[in-house]
Amino acid sequence: MAEYLSDIEIAQAAKPEVITDVAAKLGIDSDDLELYGKYKAKVSRELFNKVKDNKNGKLILVTAITPTPAGEGKTTTSVGLTDGLNKIGKKAAAALREPSLGPSFGIKGGAAGGGYAQVIPMEDINLHFTGDFHAITTAHNLCAAMLDNHIQQGNELNIDPRRIVFKRVLDLNERALRNIIIGLGGKLNGVPRESGFDITVASEVMAILCLANDLMDLKARLGRMILAYTYDNKAITADDIGAAGSMAVLLKDAIKPNLVQTLEGSPVFIHGGPFANIAHGCNSIQATKLGLKLADYLVTEAGFGADLGAEKFLNIKCRLANLKPDAVVVVATVRALKMHGGKAKSELGTEDLAALAAGIPNLQKHIENIQKFGLPVVVAINKFPLDTEAELKLVEDKCRELGAEFALSDVWAHGGEGGRELAEKVVKACEQPNNFKFIYDENLTPKEKMNAIAREIYGADGVDFTAQAEKDLKLIHDLGKDNLLVCMAKTQYSLSDDADKIGRPANFRITVREVRLSAGAGFLVAVTGAIMTMPGLPKKPAALSIDIDENGKITGLF
Repeated sequence: MAEYLSDIEIAQAAKPEVITDVAAKLGIDSDDLELYGKYKAKVSRELFNKVKDNKNGKLILVTAITPTPAGEGKTTTSVGLTDGLNKIGKKAAAALREPSLGPSFGIKGGAAGGGYAQVIPMEDINLHFTGDFHAITTAHNLCAAMLDNHIQQGNELNIDPRRIVFKRVLDLNERALRNIIIGLGGKLNGVPRESGFDITVASEVMAILCLANDLMDLKARLGRMILAYTYDNKAITADDIGAAGSMAVLLKDAIKPNLVQTLEGSPVFIHGGPFANIAHGCNSIQATKLGLKLADYLVTEAGFGADLGAEKFLNIKCRLANLKPDAVVVVATVRALKMHGGKAKSELGTEDLAALAAGIPNLQKHIENIQKFGLPVVVAINKFPLDTEAELKLVEDKCRELGAEFALSDVWAHGGEGGRELAEKVVKACEQPNNFKFIYDENLTPKEKMNAIAREIYGADGVDFTAQAEKDLKLIHDLGKDNLLVCMAKTQYSLSDDADKIGRPANFRITVREVRLSAGAGFLVAVTGAIMTMPGLPKKPAALSIDIDENGKITGLF
């Protein structure tokens, strides 16, 4: 049966519409498209100016409970909801992030949805797509090369090589490059120093691309990036070494949003992909704003659970882009909630109301958090074949108790048709009273902002700061950057900073071990726990199963 086809087999069997026809559904003329073959395109920078006076559509944020190995299906739900909205006669589009090659060949797989709620061409999106990530990687590494060259050529700016904070990046999982020594081989090969690689999605250049309003804003933000410090404690920026202009040239096409489609022909903007724990985890402001001007309903998502991506979408992206969501969807599964209740992944196929009841407080906390922002919330119960009626009823009853609307979502198996109920509930939620507010005032001190997030969103008793974090905060204060927003970097697997504390932990504190200054992006990164900015491959990476035949047909990509 069709339901048992793999994601890539479903995608390969689809008959996509040519991208010009998809664009026409949003009123985009072919003159505003830059085609990358028949099924994907970039939209021109001029398009937004043509539609900027249009009334904004409704903005719907899709987030989820705390992730588990059982999977929640957030992107699948976002895609199915978009198709469902179009099924019930609404003019809907989606704005999503681009997948990273690292996780695609590692443990997570791709990020184009699944089953019959996918974005296509799936292989292109999960591989090189339109080259945006390569451009970001190259622009970042050009800046790193120019910095080392400046030191090699006389170090006019008096840069302390021991205080360079700008590493290089690569869009792959490669633990062997986390810590390296560069500049070996004698005087002609540079100044020896410690360095390392981050994954491209952790690059500040990625965050900047997604937060920039236009090309000139992008260039200005690139110029403000802090790369290193001098022997006398002065911050050195990309502008100081003259790198911003060349970097912006490399990003002149990457800054343009990409347009693709769902299996059912719904328009989807896919643009940018910052990490949701080390950065803000949302697609670009440009794609979101453009989608709002062209569609009556724009569905977007934020990475990981609502404590990470949604918090940053609402506190950072909405503040910087002057956006106001109309409704929030929290995706949950019976399977994942049972894991939060202590049930092993291997035992999720059997009914267990006790484990489910023990895991539901995690969902409850995420619902409460969205309500704290003053926003209407709809719980999407992503249905799996082995979910029992009693289990589904238990989740529904709890949602009623919490005053949250809910809908069963069967989009993985049935696409937009399986998202009709969810779409109808979301349309109603968008008409409810909306008292959107931020969790913290931007004029608070960095410590006060971090404490507000930890207490209100995580449920922590407060925040502790290591000696290194205190030192970082003093430097940030001395540089006059206390006014920046806060981007919390913590594990996605727990509301706390300890991945083993599943469910809804209580009586815990958050420890900030360092604070990084992302002056170009416009936020401070508060690093908690054992956050890795360069992941490693698992024992059996997805790359082992990915292959291609003599006809160019790809297998194993998911």
